[in-house]
Amino acid sequence: MTDSLYALIASRFPAERTRTVIETAEGRRYAYADLETTTARYARLFARLGAKPGDRLAAQVAKSPEAVFLYLAALRAGLAYLPLNTAYPAAEVAYFLADAEPAIVVCDPAVEAETAALAAAAGVRRVLTLDAAGEGTLAAESAGLDPDFAPVSRAADDLAAILYTSGTTGRSKVAMLSHGNLASNALTLHAAWGFEPADVLLHALPIFHTHGLFVAIHCVLLNRTAMLFLSRFDAAEVVRLLPRASVLMGVPTHYVRLLGRPELDREACRAMRLFISGSAPLRLDTFERFRERTGHTILERYGMTECGMITSNPLHGRRVAGSVGPPLPGVEARVATPEGILLPTGEVGILEVRGPNVFKGYWRNPEKTREEFRGDGFFITGDLARIDEAGYVWIVGRAKDLVISGGYNVYPKEVERVIDAIGGIAESAVIGLAHPDFGEAVTAVVVPAAGGEAVDEAAVIARVKEALANYKVPKRVFFVDALPRNAMGKVQKQALRERFADTYADT
Repeated sequence: MTDSLYALIASRFPAERTRTVIETAEGRRYAYADLETTTARYARLFARLGAKPGDRLAAQVAKSPEAVFLYLAALRAGLAYLPLNTAYPAAEVAYFLADAEPAIVVCDPAVEAETAALAAAAGVRRVLTLDAAGEGTLAAESAGLDPDFAPVSRAADDLAAILYTSGTTGRSKVAMLSHGNLASNALTLHAAWGFEPADVLLHALPIFHTHGLFVAIHCVLLNRTAMLFLSRFDAAEVVRLLPRASVLMGVPTHYVRLLGRPELDREACRAMRLFISGSAPLRLDTFERFRERTGHTILERYGMTECGMITSNPLHGRRVAGSVGPPLPGVEARVATPEGILLPTGEVGILEVRGPNVFKGYWRNPEKTREEFRGDGFFITGDLARIDEAGYVWIVGRAKDLVISGGYNVYPKEVERVIDAIGGIAESAVIGLAHPDFGEAVTAVVVPAAGGEAVDEAAVIARVKEALANYKVPKRVFFVDALPRNAMGKVQKQALRERFADTYADT
């Protein structure tokens, strides 16, 4: 008996292996039979190159069906998969390779020489290449190998993947995810979101991240159905393909861009069953406008690299705008002070979670692992939240983003909701900046709405004063063309704090 995630996925493959698993925007189709033979050949190549169960395989490659097969082949061979953002420059890749010590690195042919030099310095055994069309030395060297490879036996606690978190200061932490972590979360989501035999997923997410790689792809494979596979998110292309799909997983920015397409309406969404949003907070006006335009209520959920998905609004039941829903089945959540004192219902504190989806710990960092877990096994997420009487979780912000002004706690999300509701404003980010008198001063960074009514700093401050206590009112409001974001759409507040750091220096 094996607890290999690949073995679980393979057990769900359709009897008719000719059924499509991936169709690209260009019309290329890949059957489950292609998935089986390609992953077998890749896995056999890894073994021939000396990679042993438990070794790491790092991949910095363009999104393609073959990149999906690469991930699955790593699981099949018993390797731990390390996906790297294609935007990482050489200096960051060098750090990741030295830290993770992978046995094999797969990169784009265009950066093979550069990556080979970095790999040699890190002691990596072999570098292979894979481009967006599925070509490269990975394909060439595996093409003639036996397309039969039994999945390497793995225990539930064995490492399946390591992911570098999207930290904004210092070095990223490295979450270790086991076969059991990923399998339990995949099975839970497949059931919670009610996947049906005829479902088709429209996949427009990157696959170097939990959302696109694990959440989306695992659900499709456990469902033995197909996905329409886009190399990147393109709003016009997504709307064009919606009549052929039934499920879309996206980030809030995707839904904002879809609303900018005049052809998005109820007719375009006639075949859709479910729209899911995550990876960043969904604005209330986006939630409401999307429901009005399409007739669909977006299902918002919450997760993080270390845990996969943690909470979700219900498939059947009340989907509450601004909330990420109750904990998923098998997951426990509570709110506590930084010292670990549990807080009553409705109070804001640090969200802590426990369940089979919660990661093993941080790679080669037992001290950090001990710091982030309570003695009873609850993981300290670092997110500020409250849990209401119905059990729904409301994320207030990151603990590190909490603003303490004049001794009072200011939760940025509360101020942002007021500012975002002002006509003429597209979005906002509230940060704390060093202030000689208050310690930190509440400061708002605002993006004006395109074609909206003119709004100035005084108007923003006046509106917040009407809605919130005076200590929560921004002392300054800055207007920018766009907020800095990472690849998954999360606002990078550290970049804003650095940009406006000296605002109150002469106060």
